[in-house]
Amino acid sequence: MGTLIHPPKPQPGDRVAVVSPSAGLPGLFPHVYELGLRRLREEFGLEPVEYPTTRIMGADPRDRARDLTAAFADPSITAVLATVGGDDLITVTPHLDDDVLRANPKPYFGYSDNTNVLNHLYRLGIVAYHGGSVLVHLGRPGAPHPLTVDSLRAALFTTDWYELTPAPTWGDRPNPWTEPETLAYEPEMLPGEGWRWQGPQRVVRGRTWGGNLEILHWLMAADRVPTADELAGSVLLFETSEEMPSAQEVFRIVRNMGERGLLAAFGAIIVGRPKAWDFDKPLSVPERQAWGEAQREAVMRALTPYNPEAVVVFDVDLGHTDPQLIIPYGGEIQVDAVARRISVRY
Repeated sequence: MGTLIHPPKPQPGDRVAVVSPSAGLPGLFPHVYELGLRRLREEFGLEPVEYPTTRIMGADPRDRARDLTAAFADPSITAVLATVGGDDLITVTPHLDDDVLRANPKPYFGYSDNTNVLNHLYRLGIVAYHGGSVLVHLGRPGAPHPLTVDSLRAALFTTDWYELTPAPTWGDRPNPWTEPETLAYEPEMLPGEGWRWQGPQRVVRGRTWGGNLEILHWLMAADRVPTADELAGSVLLFETSEEMPSAQEVFRIVRNMGERGLLAAFGAIIVGRPKAWDFDKPLSVPERQAWGEAQREAVMRALTPYNPEAVVVFDVDLGHTDPQLIIPYGGEIQVDAVARRISVRY
């Protein structure tokens, strides 16, 4: 890949698009959505602009693509925020108007299924932002997590280097959106144990690529990922979703990335803290700890034959757990295994 474009940043008071290119969950959980919109106005000083499919579940992929294209085309819109993820955005990106996106680059914020859009923008030469969700993070019960707010504010409004920090407490057991009264109190949090470092003691600096691991697997199957040559010298980031793929499935996906030749391209790999609790799989705290250990072992077992010299950092708060740190997608990151620090440039 050549040089990627950093879209201009919004300013407080600007209009920003709020879209649902994946799932129209704002229509099912309006109490969570409206809370997120209110915080977008009050915490960040931005005016959300909703599009026709934002609250519609099962909207036609072409209509969702039309909304996303329109958000980029509108000169009064200075950033685009996804409301939430889903599971079929892979059917939407083929309908985007790439000429419009290239001519009107804007900061795009999303994660999970939005990996499809992040990767699409990357391949168009546009830096985007992994993280941020109107429902999940701005609509967080009790209050938005301070680390999430600080990271999101820096990503929205600044262009400087920003140092990521391990969360002193974290959680992966959300309050149920089906019970509006639970918005009044914060979700369960557990003591943080810091990041876990593997590999050589060196400093790696490069451009980021990756996203949700399950979605990356779909993108590889659809042949929509960059080549190993295009990714050479980059830093891979990935995380797993609330579907909680097993350690064996994680091993196979990462191994498949190795067989495709991708793993050898990365000087460092940043792995998000795995989500280890869901409503249909309510694991105990010890079971969640064991789940995380099995996931880490699976990643290292898959990675080592293809890139034994990579710096690897586990349990970074960038995925489906709480808080969530925003990572520039296609932007710069520095992974310092000597000082054990990670910085990103927004």
